[in-house]
Amino acid sequence: MKSVALLICGALGKEVKTIVDEHGWDVDIYGVPAMHHFYPKKIVDAVERRLEQLSGRYRRVVVVYGDCGTAGALDPVLERHGAVRLRGPHCYEMFAGENFDQVAEEQPATFFLTDWLVRNFERAVVRGLGLDRYPDLKPVYFGNYTNLLYLVQFPSDALAAKAREIAAYLELPLEVRFVGFGELETRLAELVEAA
Repeated sequence: MKSVALLICGALGKEVKTIVDEHGWDVDIYGVPAMHHFYPKKIVDAVERRLEQLSGRYRRVVVVYGDCGTAGALDPVLERHGAVRLRGPHCYEMFAGENFDQVAEEQPATFFLTDWLVRNFERAVVRGLGLDRYPDLKPVYFGNYTNLLYLVQFPSDALAAKAREIAAYLELPLEVRFVGFGELETRLAELVEAA
């Protein structure tokens, strides 16, 4: 029986792979599609299916998700399968770390971007929310936001330029903060190294 498997959100693939390589961990990585975030029940169902496949093959399965809008439905599934997940509500909080609560309190109408969301904005947001077909919905979805905060994992001129395009599209002022992996790495290391 192998030691540890990571069951990750597809939106964290590059970051988790980098962390695994930097730490030299001998783990197997399995993914769940990032687009399930549009329907959080799909996260729960997909994670459960994967855990059923992995059951008995690993001493520990670490699920690299926050609650991610599942309203607590993910945790009982993990409990049934003896898996653990990173603490936290979602990746924005993990990346921003201790600054997240302050931002949320001072600027509650903030729309967050990560590297993954910048790379996939057209597919995930524009087409995912139907804005390509129904552009009149843009003010319905985004009219109450006042800021756009890009939490950068890997500095990139191309992604910075794309973030500026997104800000112009959303008509929101853009703030960019390099956060790297934030608490994602620390929380993941706690669980992997404990196994």
